[in-house]
Amino acid sequence: MTSAGATLPVPVATPRRAALRARLAEFLLVGGATLVLFPLAWLARRAVGLDAAELAIGFLTFHAASVINDPHFAVTYLLFYKDARRRAFGGAFAPAQRARYLLAGLLVPAALLAWAIGALSTGSARSMGFMIQLMFLLVGWHYVKQGFGVLTVLSARRGFRFGPLERKVILAHCFAAWAYAWASPADPGREVEEKGVVYTSLAHPPALEPVTGLAFGLSALALLWVLARRWRVERRPPPLAPLAGFLITIWLWTVYSSLDRLMVYVIPALHSVQYLYFVWLMKRNEARDAEGPPLFGRPTGLRLGLLAATAVGLGWVVFRGAPALLDSAHGAHGALVLSSSGGEAMSDLGPTPYFAAVYVFVNIHHYFMDNVIWRRENPETAYLLRQDDRGGATG
Repeated sequence: MTSAGATLPVPVATPRRAALRARLAEFLLVGGATLVLFPLAWLARRAVGLDAAELAIGFLTFHAASVINDPHFAVTYLLFYKDARRRAFGGAFAPAQRARYLLAGLLVPAALLAWAIGALSTGSARSMGFMIQLMFLLVGWHYVKQGFGVLTVLSARRGFRFGPLERKVILAHCFAAWAYAWASPADPGREVEEKGVVYTSLAHPPALEPVTGLAFGLSALALLWVLARRWRVERRPPPLAPLAGFLITIWLWTVYSSLDRLMVYVIPALHSVQYLYFVWLMKRNEARDAEGPPLFGRPTGLRLGLLAATAVGLGWVVFRGAPALLDSAHGAHGALVLSSSGGEAMSDLGPTPYFAAVYVFVNIHHYFMDNVIWRRENPETAYLLRQDDRGGATG
């Protein structure tokens, strides 16, 4: 028996333990899971062989794309075109940001749509091939810029801010990685296939690979120098999760993405999870503001759930439903035009030409929209730096 004034200890998670769990989850979400998946991929090859492992992982990632990769593209449209009229023609954005918005929201999609329609109507695999190669050129830019955001934003959330010189060196490393990843391996101009489209790739000059490789190596040394310099001055390294997410994005997802054949299938999903984590951070904090006074809006969980469901549904329509409908109609009624002026058969565009066109269009447009959404000039990005004051974890 205990006295009336005595209390029994209740096992509760300490704020420190909750914070550590939040940091571990963040580490995994922004890229750290890559370090776990590499040994798992090796074990899968050892257990069942490369062919069986590749088939299983390819099947898994294809279907997982419906709830990871496709929504990551779709949610960009939901973020970008929200309150579009006020952003494009009202006072939501400053003039420079408004110009970026109009470029990414009107001019870029109009140009891409005209390009895709021209390629489809003429059956030109060559024209579609140029569009695909633009996508591959820009995807590296998109990856490294996202890695830069991981490092700078998450570090700022922990009170660690990079100076102007450090930011320039980090960006230099990003762009050097982008250039080296695009130039490597050397390409004399080959016939390749992507999403059913057969085209000849643009040749890279032989000297491009070693020159960009040297620039990448020098930029890595410069990055090491500025980090060491910061350590000497403050005895404080950058936070682990942001730095790891950055380096994994640059080195393992961009430059050496083909290091493991099985991981090639997984990297786009990891990139999408990293992206969706930042969407969650921003929209969660925005929803919490709207939930409280003076607005007293919908509960945060409901708002986030509706956003997620809408992104999944829109992703399915854009990447599965609409292209499948168009391609099935195309297959049933024959090619729009049997041959182009250059003599290319419509069959060079493969059995799913509309899927190829939609896929490339959305990828390229996604890169441009992101360049508007995730800028400090967008007032909504201020929510990224808002700390979590519910439960003690700082995120």
